[in-house]
Amino acid sequence: MRNFIMWLGGLCIAMTGFSVKADDSFVYWPGANYDTSIPTLEKIVGHTSGERISTHADMVRYFEALAAAAPDRIKLFDYGETWEGRRLIYVAISSAENIKKLADFKNAMQALMDPRKTSKTAATKIIKNLPASTWLAYGVHGNEISSSDAAMQTAYHLLASKGDQRVPEIMAKTITFIAPMQNPDGRDRFIHRFRTARGMIADSDPISAEHNEPWPSGRTNHYLFDMNRDWIVLTQPETQGHVKALQNWYPLVFVDLHEMGGNSSYYFAPEAVPFNPHLAQDQRDNLFLFGKTNAKWFDKFGKRYFTRDVFDAFYPGYGASWPAYYGAVAMTYEQASSRGLIYHRNDGTDLLYRETIKGHFITSMATLETTAANRKKLLDNFYAYQVTAIKEGRDDKKSRTYIFPNRHDLGANRKLAGLLAEQGIEVQQAAKDFKACGVQYQKGAYIIDTAQPRKRMIRTLLDPQVDMNSDWVAEQERLRTKNVDHDIYDVTAWSLPLMFNVKQTVCGKQVSVDGDLVSAQRITPGILAGAKSEEVVYLVPADGANSARFMAAALRANITLYLDDKSFTLNGRHFSAGSLIINRAENGEDIRSTLKRLAKETGAEVVASSTTWLDSGADFGGRYVRRVHAPKIAMAWDAPTNQLSAGNTRFVIEQQFGYPVTVIRTQHLTRANLARYQVLILPDSRGSYQSTLTAVGAKNIADWVKKGGVLIGTGSAVRYLSAEKVNLLSLKLEAQVRRTKKKTAEIKAKNGRIPGTLLTSAVDMQALIEPSNERPDSVPGVLANATVDPDHWLSAGLAPDLKVLIRGSDIYAPINLEKGTNVVWFQGADSLLASGHMWKENQKQYAFKPFVVVEPKGRGMVIGFTQDPTVRAYMDGLNQVFFNAIFSGAAHASPLR
Repeated sequence: MRNFIMWLGGLCIAMTGFSVKADDSFVYWPGANYDTSIPTLEKIVGHTSGERISTHADMVRYFEALAAAAPDRIKLFDYGETWEGRRLIYVAISSAENIKKLADFKNAMQALMDPRKTSKTAATKIIKNLPASTWLAYGVHGNEISSSDAAMQTAYHLLASKGDQRVPEIMAKTITFIAPMQNPDGRDRFIHRFRTARGMIADSDPISAEHNEPWPSGRTNHYLFDMNRDWIVLTQPETQGHVKALQNWYPLVFVDLHEMGGNSSYYFAPEAVPFNPHLAQDQRDNLFLFGKTNAKWFDKFGKRYFTRDVFDAFYPGYGASWPAYYGAVAMTYEQASSRGLIYHRNDGTDLLYRETIKGHFITSMATLETTAANRKKLLDNFYAYQVTAIKEGRDDKKSRTYIFPNRHDLGANRKLAGLLAEQGIEVQQAAKDFKACGVQYQKGAYIIDTAQPRKRMIRTLLDPQVDMNSDWVAEQERLRTKNVDHDIYDVTAWSLPLMFNVKQTVCGKQVSVDGDLVSAQRITPGILAGAKSEEVVYLVPADGANSARFMAAALRANITLYLDDKSFTLNGRHFSAGSLIINRAENGEDIRSTLKRLAKETGAEVVASSTTWLDSGADFGGRYVRRVHAPKIAMAWDAPTNQLSAGNTRFVIEQQFGYPVTVIRTQHLTRANLARYQVLILPDSRGSYQSTLTAVGAKNIADWVKKGGVLIGTGSAVRYLSAEKVNLLSLKLEAQVRRTKKKTAEIKAKNGRIPGTLLTSAVDMQALIEPSNERPDSVPGVLANATVDPDHWLSAGLAPDLKVLIRGSDIYAPINLEKGTNVVWFQGADSLLASGHMWKENQKQYAFKPFVVVEPKGRGMVIGFTQDPTVRAYMDGLNQVFFNAIFSGAAHASPLR
């Protein structure tokens, strides 16, 4: 019995490996002297801060307990729900007086946001006694674990500390908003894998299983999105809810708290170059106020940090960038991560989880301290931001008004207008025809006057080009010549009209026309028009997003429909290639009501006709009209796919097209019976498909294609499809274009020596030392112009030109016409670049190289996208060509049905 008790006791000790024993000598703040009436984390969830990694359920329970213990000083709000059904919450913490007046505070901030309604005198009166506000956002990347536990420690400290002299002023002069967990789905995924990999004790070895996540990592949400890139397109519910909440309160200061590699230290603002030129100067100046306070406390605690390096604020789609464009001071903080409970660093020291929490706790409190100390200045700056934004817009003689004519792809136009409205931009839709700057526009055009508070956001999101600091760019070019990596952190182009492939014009004058402000609604309900009696056919004009959604919905509703590869005219109306044909006789009696409902849901127009007799074009029973069967779509899932690409692709198909996808773990494709699927997608990869699928898998897939399957590869998956041992796509990767000088490595040595050379310049030297057969330099992210072959069925419904996001270094030679078709290719060097910064050598080499190719294989085909068309699900202008690859591809294949 005694031995059993000893064994049981040993088991209990071993189980403490799921936590790190609390250290009584460790404190987050010396002399805090906490009020015992405020519950500790341990009292509510059973562990101290830093002892375990807190789950989403732990977090919700704790904030609910805090709200119950101090209802006069903390108020809890829900701002949404994740794809997996987890609550998204934030809290407001302040003095009892401020919490009691939260509604008044909200109204006051809304008033300060719009100087057109609030005069300078009125604003001064509001600011006199108004609290400042800070929004602390934690855990957008689920595996960056310390920040959410730091959020709970910060909230506890504000409510319970009696010994921190800063707290009374923070509570009296400011309102602190805490969004403790932006990505609950990713965090709980990380914790589950971490606990599954745990052993008897917490392991500090970076190569141990508990520090290395399987695919997909907890960084991403349910659809595997990096939500820290989603803020300008708002594809995910977590981001949508966050942006809506921010616009309720307009906090003056926003901080997004992250983690970085465990061997680093701590980063806080000011940020690195390049700066976005549309930021106001006082916003940049204020970063130094916060940075210096953070540095003061890091010096006191003996902690290392860095500023003005690595992390820039050029791209506006970060969580720590977007709030700046309504006038906030927005910052990123990065803490070295333990990625578990303990991490052994390269310098021989161990980084404990509680120490990472403490880093974020220190800066959280220091930020609140700075906000309190600069209450009036920050409020004054916020109001001035709106005033100067309106003035800049009003005085702009070149870009006063942006106009979307809204004549083609009405669905993309409406989505873009709604997306801008969702971000607080005032968009008007013209109620009648009008003329602006000598150009005639029709009713329905969207108009954006920059003389509004969101002027800087408008310019940032809509301008075709936002330039980086020229001297900094020159330095990147210099480093590149020495084969040194550049410091461009993310994409250099993000113009929404270009990404949506929506036509935009700019007028240097105010445009006055009757119209209504656009709501955040992204789909305008469609209609069923035309004949109401003796209807024999229904037509859906090819119109991009709306008609694509309609086709997907109609197939799911088991409607028999056809796709016309050619344009035609019926009853005097022109229908472009890609229009849909639905015969009444082939569908049920209730087909009219079904089509009416689908039109309303998808935004598509359905046109009824009492005849199929065409004025011009190929008849509906001819060779250019194909039956569209509902395809069953499979997609590779798991390593070696790039989890972001896999998630983005699945999201585009399921949530933007509205069609289900079966995801199959990649290794199972080796021997899986694929006969039930008509389409198989291989997303961009972060490893070798060849090593996972092997020769057996390549043959299995090739046999399936020959029997009528449609195989689609995107991004680096094209490397696999075109590999010599796979040979599913007749494309060849190009090396970097070489200079004419012969390389030293290519000159054969005689007697240990090579022939001598005379170098007359540094240019000669550079040419001689360049590596042979090197891949082209990687492009950080630019928007490029591409031309569409109008004669191919894959181009049905497409505009003549597309915008493609080029990233990486993959450049392919065009496919030979004997093998396949180059359906979309990049334009010539002079017109290639639509937006962003591209190395000149790449710009020349990408010219006239393929973006989309189709190669027939037996009864099926292989379609390759040399760049990922679904990246971040924000290249809406490429949705139609990707949709065509799936649905039109399946319709043009010839499997035995």
